[in-house]
Amino acid sequence: MKEISKLMGYRSDIRVVDATLRDGGLVNNFYFTDDFVRDLYLANIRAGVDYMEVGYKASREMFDENKFGKWKFCKEDDLRAMFGDNNTELKLGVMADVGRCDYKNDILPKSESVLDLIRVATYLNTIPSAVDMIENASAKGYEVTCNIMAISNNHGNDLEVALDILGKTPVDVLYIVDSFGALYPEQIQRLADTFMNFATKYNKKIGIHAHNNQQLAFANTIEAVGDGVDWLDGTYAAMGRGAGNCAMELLLGFLRNPKYNLYPVLQFVEKHMKKLQKEGVVWGYDLQYLMTGLLNQHPRSAIDFTNKGREDYVEFYKEIVAQD
Repeated sequence: MKEISKLMGYRSDIRVVDATLRDGGLVNNFYFTDDFVRDLYLANIRAGVDYMEVGYKASREMFDENKFGKWKFCKEDDLRAMFGDNNTELKLGVMADVGRCDYKNDILPKSESVLDLIRVATYLNTIPSAVDMIENASAKGYEVTCNIMAISNNHGNDLEVALDILGKTPVDVLYIVDSFGALYPEQIQRLADTFMNFATKYNKKIGIHAHNNQQLAFANTIEAVGDGVDWLDGTYAAMGRGAGNCAMELLLGFLRNPKYNLYPVLQFVEKHMKKLQKEGVVWGYDLQYLMTGLLNQHPRSAIDFTNKGREDYVEFYKEIVAQD
């Protein structure tokens, strides 16, 4: 059981990251209005959020720009048009997927960009490429995180070897990413202990990015807080791929740090998130996501089920069990 002081007090090292544009963009192909993005930016500033992940640095050779909104690519001209020089305490970041970005060309030197943070996303089998991306981004002057995706599929020695390799790089933060929403708080605790061993050895921070397939994204995030994890991802109204993420309004409501202010978050949710849902943008917990989470499967089949408007949950369960 957690010491009450770990949950009732606050740590100055905590950093809150808003991933609404990036993870939420996976729901609507990044077609956000400029008003939405501008208001989200201002809400994060007023709420005291530390970082805002504004999208991806996706390869324009691999992905058709005509099929996605601009936050899939986060070109510097678009960033400047929206955020100017960002003379605020809020830092801006993007995600760069291993194998899906032209990081050597599309990620400019920090001195030429409004961005502050590069989040390298990798699987265990692409760690060598992730190391090259981390070193490239760090040499260009950025803060860097490494998000190890599908952590529920990673076991024992392979994960420890990866963490040891990453620990020797200039990465600042190592992220636990429950991509499938398959983990429970007890498992988060064990993972946090493993990550912490390497964080202590190499002087790194640890972060968590949780998905809500089993309605545990918030529970797993606050479990991680009690285990010493400092970087916490959230999204407004839990908007994110499939079942969504840890809700920003839950997270800021929980944290005791007086720098965070819940009110601007509630204002933004009322003005924009309910409107998106009424317009037909769909995300959030549902039975199909529960099933893929329980089976520790990627939610792509559940997303397809949702997009087709299916409601035959039992038949879907039989289909995915057969694939397991």
